[in-house]
Amino acid sequence: MQASTTATGPASAGEGLGTGDGLGLSRTGMAFAVLLAGVSAWFLVWGLGYTNHSNVTIFVLATLFGIFMAFNIGGNDVANSFGTSVGAGTLTIRQALLVAAVFEVSGAVIAGGEVTDTIRSGIVDLSAVQFEPMQFVYIMMSALLAAALWLMFASRRGWPVSTTHSIIGGIVGSSITLGYIATGGSGAFALVHWDQIGTIAISWVLSPVLGGLVSYALFFQIKKHILQYNDKMNERLVGFKQERRKLNEEHKTAFERLSELQKISYTNTMVRDAQIMLGEEEFSKEELESDYYRKLHDIRSERDSLAAYRALQNWVPIIAAVGAAIISAMLLFKGLKHMHLGLTTLNNYLIIGMVAAAVWMATFIFAKTLKGNSLDRSTFLMFSWMQVFTASGFAFSHGANDIANAIGPFAAIIDVLRTGDVGSQAAVPAAAMITFGVALIAGLWFIGKEVIRTVGHNLTTMHPASGFSAELSAAAVVMMASAFGLPVSSTHILIGSVLGIGLVNKQANWGLMKPIAMAWIITLPAAALLSSAAFLVLLSVF
Repeated sequence: MQASTTATGPASAGEGLGTGDGLGLSRTGMAFAVLLAGVSAWFLVWGLGYTNHSNVTIFVLATLFGIFMAFNIGGNDVANSFGTSVGAGTLTIRQALLVAAVFEVSGAVIAGGEVTDTIRSGIVDLSAVQFEPMQFVYIMMSALLAAALWLMFASRRGWPVSTTHSIIGGIVGSSITLGYIATGGSGAFALVHWDQIGTIAISWVLSPVLGGLVSYALFFQIKKHILQYNDKMNERLVGFKQERRKLNEEHKTAFERLSELQKISYTNTMVRDAQIMLGEEEFSKEELESDYYRKLHDIRSERDSLAAYRALQNWVPIIAAVGAAIISAMLLFKGLKHMHLGLTTLNNYLIIGMVAAAVWMATFIFAKTLKGNSLDRSTFLMFSWMQVFTASGFAFSHGANDIANAIGPFAAIIDVLRTGDVGSQAAVPAAAMITFGVALIAGLWFIGKEVIRTVGHNLTTMHPASGFSAELSAAAVVMMASAFGLPVSSTHILIGSVLGIGLVNKQANWGLMKPIAMAWIITLPAAALLSSAAFLVLLSVF
């Protein structure tokens, strides 16, 4: 079974998740704390100039809320994205941190988009009420704080939840509160586009179901054609080792029965046979004189004709090529869509094809070089490389889309502070992306442990082959949903993909899934209530 393919891996599912791996205030933790404090101070100085020192107290408070929000995105959303890699033993938490730092932050800064809508996804329409620009700032500040608090609570519980739904809930809650104050309650709920809320409710079911179906189908085929085939080959290889051990024992017993003269003669015969087997690549069995080397030749010939590495050489390169195509498509059509590279659809498809072909060739050659090594170890290495590739691509796309969108409220805040007016769109300064990116990685380091445990180990046991399947399935569903305009959540999709793996292996932890599903449902109303309370406090204080 699949467990045998990972026995030789560098880390078990639990390794790298405990306090011994540095999630507390170790040297690395202290370094991140100092880095976060330094970057935050730098941004405050920069931001005061950017906003023309307008409403300094509000700006400082909003910055703290925004950094706190990014910190908790790292602890939940990014931890969720890398949970399968850490749980599978493909990456340690430090390695996951490095990959996240490079690809998540690069995605946010390079391809995060130049502008973001101030009212997310058309969820609320404030045009029906009269409000002041600073009230709009309070709405966004409340949404940031509420979403961050809910994400922190969920992270401490180990529940992977949607950052997008948290932000939407926060904006809805504070906007309804403003509407209630402005209209006396008559038109407060009319500000919300409830059809959009309905699509979010649909995503609670649609996202994990789609993720689970695709993951189940992919991993079932991988397990059938690669992992189970390798298990059979391993059994045969072990059988050959036992045959050789038995042959050695029989030879030793027979040799000891010979007379001294016979031993000398037989030893000379063995030496000549050994020279033939070691020195000549092509020779026939008839050239061998001793029964021992003839039988050993039979065992080796049968072993060499076994084609033990056929699955790794035939199937894995094809799967790797498909995975490369999907990840490339995600990067070109989602991750880099804001960069306006001037590529046509045909250009994109040609690039995808070239990347897939290059990955197929590289994986095939890599599989050839592994022949003769441990079959378990070779399987682990190949899927580990493939999983790191999918995790990196997923991280870049995540940084380019979800992180940039999540700090949209903060971009709206500083735009109002800078201009004194509420625009339909607000610029996202690169300085904010960098600062929030550092906060995001710090959040992964300090509070991402429980979510990583949940996704990478507690829902089901993860190994490189299953982790690769879950990540690739999630990426494929995200792309498919984008193409068809389906309302989905990348977080929910990945959890569904992990459960799909559990169904194949018959070890899904449905008991743990119950509180996670409940957390998904209450994310929006919980964030809305927290945001409403925060909005009232801000109104009363300022």
